[in-house]
Amino acid sequence: MKLSVARTVRSGWQPSARELRAWAAAALGRNAGRRGGGAQPELSVLLAGPARSRRLNAQYRGRDRATNVLSFPMPPHPAQTTGLLGELVICPAVLRREARAQHKALRAHWAHMVVHGVLHLIGLDHARQADALRMERREIRILRRLGFPNPYRVPERDDG
Repeated sequence: MKLSVARTVRSGWQPSARELRAWAAAALGRNAGRRGGGAQPELSVLLAGPARSRRLNAQYRGRDRATNVLSFPMPPHPAQTTGLLGELVICPAVLRREARAQHKALRAHWAHMVVHGVLHLIGLDHARQADALRMERREIRILRRLGFPNPYRVPERDDG
């Protein structure tokens, strides 16, 4: 898988390009060679600050707040010979805040959001409940294979 990463923000821990590529490839699974007549899949990842994430979320989804990941799929074209999947825009600040609030390991939350975003790029959605359950089950399976826990299980708190 080809991966290009643009880091417009750099604060705190962020995964390496190698980790991002592995998580994205795991999400693609058997779909890895389906776009572009079997061409090597290609993905662009932009790591953006909260202000940029908020602008893009407002512009494309009508939600005036920064978000964890946005997926911009490349529309397939009959003459397309590239494997370009599209672009993920990830906001590290939102991921850090969510991981802390949800009592999750930051690396596990990053992996989840990359997998989630790539699944959107290949056409999965969670607008309807049945589709959301199907997508969640797939995320759980992929993340388990990568060695991460179920992201939808709420960890027990030790207030002790």
